[in-house]
Amino acid sequence: MSSKYPKGKSDPVYSQERPASPPASGPDGGASSDQTTSKDDPVYSQSGNRSDVSDPVYGQQQPGPSTSDGPRRENASGGPDARTDPVYSQNAESSDTKASGTADPVYGQPQPRLSPSGGPQPKQAQGSPSRSEDPVYSQTAASRLSQLTSQIAPTPSESAAATLASSPNTKKSRKAKSSSSDPASTLPADYSDILSHASTMHTTSWTPDLESRGYQRQLAAGKLWARDRIKQILDPSTWTEIGSLTGSATWRRDPTNPQLESVESFVPTNNPQGFGQVTCPISGVKHRIYLTADDFSIRGGHADGGNTLKTVYGEKLALKLKTPVVKLCDGSSGGGSVTTIAQLGYSYLPDNKILWPAALQMNEGIPNIGAIVGPAIGLGFARVVATHFSVMAGDIGSAFNAGPKVVEGATFEEDLTFQQLGGPEVHCRNGTIDNVARDEADVFRQIRTVLGFLPDCGALQAPPCIPPSDDVQREDIALRSIIPRRKGRGYNPWAIIESVVDRGSWFEVGALWGRTAIVGLARMGGKPVGVMTLNCEVNSGALDHGGSQKMMKHLKFCDVFNLPIVQFVDCRKSKPSLSPSNDDFADAFFAAGYAIGTAAERAATMKWGVELAKAYYSTTTPIFSVVTRRSYGVAGGVMTDSRDPIFRVAWPSANWGSLPLDGGIEVGHRHELKLIREKEGEAGWKRRYKELEDEYVRLMNPVRAINAFNVEEIIDPKDTRKIACKWVVDMYGVVMQERLRDRSTRKIVPVFS
Repeated sequence: MSSKYPKGKSDPVYSQERPASPPASGPDGGASSDQTTSKDDPVYSQSGNRSDVSDPVYGQQQPGPSTSDGPRRENASGGPDARTDPVYSQNAESSDTKASGTADPVYGQPQPRLSPSGGPQPKQAQGSPSRSEDPVYSQTAASRLSQLTSQIAPTPSESAAATLASSPNTKKSRKAKSSSSDPASTLPADYSDILSHASTMHTTSWTPDLESRGYQRQLAAGKLWARDRIKQILDPSTWTEIGSLTGSATWRRDPTNPQLESVESFVPTNNPQGFGQVTCPISGVKHRIYLTADDFSIRGGHADGGNTLKTVYGEKLALKLKTPVVKLCDGSSGGGSVTTIAQLGYSYLPDNKILWPAALQMNEGIPNIGAIVGPAIGLGFARVVATHFSVMAGDIGSAFNAGPKVVEGATFEEDLTFQQLGGPEVHCRNGTIDNVARDEADVFRQIRTVLGFLPDCGALQAPPCIPPSDDVQREDIALRSIIPRRKGRGYNPWAIIESVVDRGSWFEVGALWGRTAIVGLARMGGKPVGVMTLNCEVNSGALDHGGSQKMMKHLKFCDVFNLPIVQFVDCRKSKPSLSPSNDDFADAFFAAGYAIGTAAERAATMKWGVELAKAYYSTTTPIFSVVTRRSYGVAGGVMTDSRDPIFRVAWPSANWGSLPLDGGIEVGHRHELKLIREKEGEAGWKRRYKELEDEYVRLMNPVRAINAFNVEEIIDPKDTRKIACKWVVDMYGVVMQERLRDRSTRKIVPVFS
């Protein structure tokens, strides 16, 4: 097949002599006369070790001159627009040419169809050749052949690469430019700067400021630092703080980075709170608790912004998780101060969102315990009172509604000390605070001990039981003679309690107030119980208003915590002094079984006696009654007949009735004795009185009552422990299961507050 261009003729495209060459193989593998070999073609010269070709024309980028149609346009990649390119602007061939022509390796356009002889088809007789026959010499291309070298642009791929490399607005260049100017690019990728802030604040919180006036004042008063208290009351390594970074921080900006800062100083909140574990020193029972501890060294324990929010959050969280709460109060526990007004810039209407979660906890049977380990003022005082059990450190504790300075301005009582205004001699004797402790260490011991008897939530659980540490069959012969035969003599009621319960388990509550009654906690066969009795050594055992209040509180306490109660009944009273003017009045109060006299009336003894009766009948925890001596009047009836079924036994020393003989004979036989005195004188009166007394003593033999099943059983006092322990086992069996089921369905709803 001959060449397209005659031998020796000039190539109109490349303006070079093209010598004739032998036929070469075309792209389709056949002979092609319109192509030259790469070594002969000055356009497609070969590179020695490359398989691609190098085009001396396309290997450089030429500026594109303007055309008659206007400026030369470029496409997005930087190359010439096909619409203005003299080579690419042409439509290579018609649709039938595409189907039959061969590809041009230079222009990528189909070639004209060849004649059967191998040469080009004859041209049209007239006019110029058609575009389908000669795509190179199209009208537009022919007019610009002289300018082709300057108009040909680099290949699109090379042009795009060059443009991207040189353009300042590419994504890569923009990212590099942004990274160099963005301060965030220099911040640590692992957020170690933020973590260092938290670490600094943690360290500051647990490191006392030895130069702080508040810290020095705390030590001078003989008080522990708040976080030292946390370490002492909790088991080691069990503390998890809530809101550990709550406080006020001063920040220092980094001069090299406007987005970077560091902690210059930090003042933590003055009420650290969190979860920890305590262990009962007697039973070894462990409890997870929510602990709050006032830090009096910071603002005297007054509100510091985050205090109230954190306290309310903690109380609600403990209520939701059924976790016991312990409060160590030293200050106002977030209460107000006049300096708060200066900080806010206005005076605010007080609110109180702290106490209502505590009330819900107490009725739910979630242990709530408060301790006063410094001057507790206002809200701090109220938080301790609103608990199941409270204790005050005797050496440093005090509590009051307002401090001595405020009292001085309002009442003119001057120069009062904290102890005089509200120390343990005041509040541990009037019943506001249950117990007094020797010091802070004793406070922590009492808290852990009380928790050892209680479940985490009485609405869901029975009290925690442990293996017996004392023989449940143990007998005590001394109990047979502990009650004197002579009626007027007293005995030691604590000796009876400690003999019956597990040795070393007795814990008294409220020893200094309501002293006509004795209440506390103990274990019998390893199982927790509440214990109550009257104190024959005070007021001859007659209940006063304080004793009634203490027993009432203990009944409710045992009820919300599902503690069975063992009570020793000796309800008696002093002989009234009768006169014609007060006979009937004295009889009424004598029958009531409570203390009498003007002091008793001023103290509302009857009111609190009735409240005690209501507590007996409104609570449902089982009660086991041991009648040791006397049980008379309303008080005796309430104590021994408030459950169904009744569980009670009597000692041989017991005697009971609507009235005791002392005074009762005079009232019941008043007319008869009066006539004898008139007829026979005083000697006759005494003789008859003695006869009546002997008769009643014989009739009041407790065995006679047992014959009538008025009392279930009379027992040997030495067997009291094993009988009571057996009853306790029964109460922790099906009775406890039924009780918990009734509480879950709210058939039983104990109320403490």
